[in-house]
Amino acid sequence: MILYTAVPIETVLEGMDDPRPATVEMTVNGVMMQIEPVSPYSGKIVRLLSPDPTHFLNPDYAPGKLIDFRPV
Repeated sequence: MILYTAVPIETVLEGMDDPRPATVEMTVNGVMMQIEPVSPYSGKIVRLLSPDPTHFLNPDYAPGKLIDFRPV
């Protein structure tokens, strides 16, 4: 891969080697999503995995939003 940029390569690759936070895939209210746990019963939405386009338009499921969930 060739990257043509005026930005120094150190700036482009900064943070690339940092460990990524652990994520969990789960279904909340019928919507499959990837969540980064914050506490035992809440998490931050990383991305939606649902194939339904209406779920992406719902602001309650926006990435970065904190949600509460309870295991069944």
